[in-house]
Amino acid sequence: MKFLKNLGLVLALASLFSCAQTKENIPVLDTIPFPDTGQTSLPHLFVGSEGPMISWVKMLDDSTSQLRYSHLERNKWQEPKEITQGSDWFLNWADFPLISENKGSLLTHFLQKSSEGKYSYDVKLNILENGNQEWKTGLALNTDSTFTEHGFVSAVPYGADSFVVTWLDGRNTGMAAGNAHTEHGGSMTIRAATVKSDGSITDEVELDARTCDCCQTTTAMTENGPIVVYRDRSDTEVRDIFITRLVNERWTTPKPVHSDGWEINGCPVNGPKVDADGKAVVVAWFTGVNDSPTVKVAFSSNAGESFGEPIQVNSTNALGRVDVALLEDQSAILSWMESDKDASYFKAVKVTNSGMGKTIAISQMDPARKSGFPQMEIDGDKVYFAWTEIDGETSQVKTATMPTAAFE
Repeated sequence: MKFLKNLGLVLALASLFSCAQTKENIPVLDTIPFPDTGQTSLPHLFVGSEGPMISWVKMLDDSTSQLRYSHLERNKWQEPKEITQGSDWFLNWADFPLISENKGSLLTHFLQKSSEGKYSYDVKLNILENGNQEWKTGLALNTDSTFTEHGFVSAVPYGADSFVVTWLDGRNTGMAAGNAHTEHGGSMTIRAATVKSDGSITDEVELDARTCDCCQTTTAMTENGPIVVYRDRSDTEVRDIFITRLVNERWTTPKPVHSDGWEINGCPVNGPKVDADGKAVVVAWFTGVNDSPTVKVAFSSNAGESFGEPIQVNSTNALGRVDVALLEDQSAILSWMESDKDASYFKAVKVTNSGMGKTIAISQMDPARKSGFPQMEIDGDKVYFAWTEIDGETSQVKTATMPTAAFE
């Protein structure tokens, strides 16, 4: 009888663990061992011409940071490669380095302190041109020479050998070195430029003269050209999500993706994400209007010229930290963080114009700032995830994948 009881327990446990698969025996989550140890954080995923790649920051000691990257081959991350390292970087949980690729040329960046002031730093680019073996590192993106904030960079491949890069630029804030973050004089702006694979920069332009100070920017390439999405800041402190598009070589006047009307006297540090395919565009974002933390998503069928009514995706207290990617049928998978009772989770769901599929919990996550912004990318019939797991004082990047069919 004791044997039967134990057998029953084993069967019950087996049944429990089988819940990690769908009824069609599709595995929901497949862990991909991360290729690095020690203090790792701030992952950024990108799908290039050779598949998924990831960049991250590794702390070599208390003061030295190293930017690394790896390619995924046969569902295994390859040996990490160093891009650059330094002891004068500005590291921020929400303003993390990116990696992007265009026809074999790689672009990354980091933030370098420009003075003794706490919030005084510049954007430095790193470029590995196709066919070269060595990175060009520490190339200046912003050249205004003010001791102010520059960051929240996003980039998208553009043309045969370039990237459209956008960033938040504090040159007009009038902040002297050493002043507090909240003592800005003028307004934060958003700027864009074309960065070629040889490191040259052209077509720099101010897109908006007044934006939210510390929310991520995001870019995508449509059939009609690049688009930039970001959190705006009105004179009355309404901070909704805006879009501008490059049309006939000119950037359009920014306008809201949707007028939430979120009035907040401070930056929520919670930017939007955009993806595009042809004329299909999807934007996901966080809003706290009416004291109701919410994650929303909206679709466009005309390259971002207009959007349909947004869909709310969260069921409990949303923390935001969104990501989104389009599928071939122009539906999308959206990821975000939310709290449920005494725990917080990294979640994902498939969304269409007409509604949502089932929500899948990717991982339980520490809601603290040091866990950063989880990442998501789609490559073919697989979805890839990356996040930072916190265990006491230790941070470790985690990665996993699942088939897109798991979201049906």
